[in-house]
Amino acid sequence: MASHDLIDRIRTRLDELNRSERKVADVILQDPASATGMSIATLAQAASVSEPTVNRFCRNFEAKGYPDFKIKLAQSLAGGTPYVSRSVERDDDAAGYGDKIFGATIAALDDARRALDAKSIERAVDYLIQAKQIHFFGLGASGPVAQDAQHKFFRFNLPVMAYEDVLMQRMVAASCHTGDVVVIISYTGRTRELVEIARLARDNGAIVLGITAPGSPLAAECTETLEVIAPEDTDVYMPMTSRMIHLALIDVLATGVTLRRGEDFLGHLKKIKDSLQATRFPVS
Repeated sequence: MASHDLIDRIRTRLDELNRSERKVADVILQDPASATGMSIATLAQAASVSEPTVNRFCRNFEAKGYPDFKIKLAQSLAGGTPYVSRSVERDDDAAGYGDKIFGATIAALDDARRALDAKSIERAVDYLIQAKQIHFFGLGASGPVAQDAQHKFFRFNLPVMAYEDVLMQRMVAASCHTGDVVVIISYTGRTRELVEIARLARDNGAIVLGITAPGSPLAAECTETLEVIAPEDTDVYMPMTSRMIHLALIDVLATGVTLRRGEDFLGHLKKIKDSLQATRFPVS
């Protein structure tokens, strides 16, 4: 699909649309990039039409429904290679795509650093430092981030587990109690199961921390949210920069907990590090 082909087709066919569908088209054409981030309910409200009207409009442009239409719209707006990266073109060589991926990651991390909400970090650390046990939940590309969090937080002398299986996450949420902290990692915040699991954990007395998109359904169910805004559409591209930002946020939280524990706790961390010395060849 050529760049902006879908947008051009919408403009060309405006006269063929009925009045309600034309309203949908007007909202999309006014700001196509924003439209790719709207839910069907948000778009319908912005156009003053019903959600079935939005779906009917989408099917007029060879889409199965609104989610499929959003992917097609994002593809028509984006450069790069669909399902790989916005930064990479199909004819890039190793030097080119290597430099672009590192450059995009560095830029995204710097943007996230500038947007970091220190008060949200402090509140999250407050919850973590008081936790009786901590559970980290992630699905798909967020699963390894949850595992990394377990690797960092087990050092704090409290029960810590990471779960990537949605059924285990649901059962753990159902067994939560007051004093438990559940950290849910999701770039989009739109995965239905995680939203339900967040609600279940809170209903059972747990504190739920979300590392997710602002204004998302998951964010609405969390006690506290660390908002992540990354220039990456994971409906179209492979998760890359968003995952790196999540890993960095886990490091920020682990550092905050370590500093709250005070200097007396550093001896415990040293003991863990020293336990690894016998497993390594000496540096020559």
